[in-house]
Amino acid sequence: MKILRKIIKIDEELCNGCGLCVPDCAEGSLQIIDGKARLVADKLCDGLGACLGSCPTGALQVIEREAEDFSEEAVEEFLAQKKKQEAALASPRVSGCPSARLQTFAPQTPCQMANKPSLAVTGGTSALSHWPIQIRLVPPTAPFLQNADLLVAADCTAVSAPNFQTDFLTGKVVMMGCPKFDDAQSYVQRFADIIATCNLNSLTILIMEVPCCSSMIGIIKQAMEQAGKTVPVEQITLSTRGEVIGRSKW
Repeated sequence: MKILRKIIKIDEELCNGCGLCVPDCAEGSLQIIDGKARLVADKLCDGLGACLGSCPTGALQVIEREAEDFSEEAVEEFLAQKKKQEAALASPRVSGCPSARLQTFAPQTPCQMANKPSLAVTGGTSALSHWPIQIRLVPPTAPFLQNADLLVAADCTAVSAPNFQTDFLTGKVVMMGCPKFDDAQSYVQRFADIIATCNLNSLTILIMEVPCCSSMIGIIKQAMEQAGKTVPVEQITLSTRGEVIGRSKW
């Protein structure tokens, strides 16, 4: 039954798909779909506007219109189902995907490294030390995360940076994803679990200069708040031509 009530409205022309609003919606009613923030269902939105302050473009506003009444029961059911889906993604055994099987590659000896031609010059052995690398497929229990120097890289950085492996990947464990098209809230939970349990030595965030990429910073900050722990962070921003245009530590 529809009633006249307050509810979120999204201006698609103003929305840049950054995803910063998604973690601020406790009911999970906002998701990034096809590069834009979308209201999943009217009954999941309480209309209180907790997400308004996180939108950098002003694309969100609370309006009054006819909509399904807000349902706490529907929210509980939706969040429970979402949690099950995230748990399935966290376990390669549950997902059954061969590409998600955890692997740690044996490090090369100093002798091997000394006799190996430069990776940048010859296209030699990869600096990648493990598999998988997608954020959605790496569970917090992965052994290679323990005491690691973690590189959280936006997908596009590996293509834009001419020396991605030598400049950013060497000596680090990497997790890659797109904060615009993937589920930001699941990222927050994934990194919160990792930060809480894996005793990370450091965390490097590698993003592009485009606005949607900046939401990865908010994801990591929220994950630390949720985990109740802090890790030394270096934030590196690349131009669309792959040049480092910003570095900061926090």
